Amino acid sequence: MKQVAILGYGTVGSGVAQILEDNKEIIKKRTSEEINVKYILDLRDFPGDIFEKKVVHDYSIIVNDPEVDIVVETMGGIDIAYKFTKEALLKGKSVCTSNKAVVAEHGPELLKTAKDNSCSYLFEASVGGGIPIIRPLYTSFPGEKVEEIVGILNGTTNFMLTKMDEEGCKYDDVLKEAQAKGYAEQNPEADVCGHDACRKIAILTSLSMGKTVYYQDVKTEGITNITKADFEYAKKLGRSIKLLGMSKNLDGKCLALVAPFMIDAKNPLYSVRDVFNAVCVKGNMVGDTMFYGQGAGKLATASAVVSDVIDLAKNAGKNIECPWEDIKADMATDAEKKFKYFIRVKGKDIKGIEQFAGVENTIEAVDGEIGVITSIMSEDKFMEMKEKNADSILNYIRIL
Repeated sequence: MKQVAILGYGTVGSGVAQILEDNKEIIKKRTSEEINVKYILDLRDFPGDIFEKKVVHDYSIIVNDPEVDIVVETMGGIDIAYKFTKEALLKGKSVCTSNKAVVAEHGPELLKTAKDNSCSYLFEASVGGGIPIIRPLYTSFPGEKVEEIVGILNGTTNFMLTKMDEEGCKYDDVLKEAQAKGYAEQNPEADVCGHDACRKIAILTSLSMGKTVYYQDVKTEGITNITKADFEYAKKLGRSIKLLGMSKNLDGKCLALVAPFMIDAKNPLYSVRDVFNAVCVKGNMVGDTMFYGQGAGKLATASAVVSDVIDLAKNAGKNIECPWEDIKADMATDAEKKFKYFIRVKGKDIKGIEQFAGVENTIEAVDGEIGVITSIMSEDKFMEMKEKNADSILNYIRIL
């Protein structure tokens, strides 16, 4: 019998306990032995809960119990979660987590600690909720050079943009609705400013390149400047607007970015609606692949955590290697990032844009302004042009 301790009995942690209980016979067949929840660490008590007698408030009980084989970290936050994770690994206890913040900040260090202590650190649920994407990157594509990863990595913003696109809603109204439905926190900054997607694309890129991409080095723009007017232009162009996490392997250099993009109906991400997530991975041999599913939610995310628990149980006493070294990836400069841009301009004065970028197309959708699409240009040149024409540019969105 494998003994498991769950750190944090919130949405995901309680989901993990539920799946381990409800599907215990299925899981036993997969692992050839029973998996039992021995402890649940939380500050609260849960009277009446089926696991109430397993709740403890002192982590030392867990980390010092030699019977605990696997620790499930679903606490959230960084400092305490990192501390408890490292202590468990140093004791030779394998850890799995849904905590993208800890993985993005300390991933290589914790992977090395696990290897040094003949245990494992897994984090399938840290990106994409129930979508299997972490494990495929290093088990399904071991002979591939991953050339590109592009994905919708945040369900809250995708829900909001879907409502704006399909129902013509205003940003402030859809944000309130997302908060009312529990998709967005009262402080929604992590979602709407792109920080959540940034950490996720940093993790995926680090795995695909085998070197560390620090999320602080990933240029990140959120959806706070997207308006109903932007969608009016997008519709005229037969496009939609999605917040994308993107990384490309440019001859060993990493182009990484989180930003809103206009995409057309031929793009497989065009039809990804509401709170769903999707990740497209392009390999140099396999070509284009796509992973789609619920990117958040209690049981979807918990299911991914349980997949790690099963993997750890089947590989007890071993280190499951992960190709992510503590070596900083070489990041592409803005001069090496090249896109077309959609720009909304006051009136019809596009001379400043034409001088810098050339204009491939103009679109009229809103009175008193005009939309233009530039030719392909580098990010640094675009930002220079934007600065010089700041008085006339209302908004801009990259085009994919």
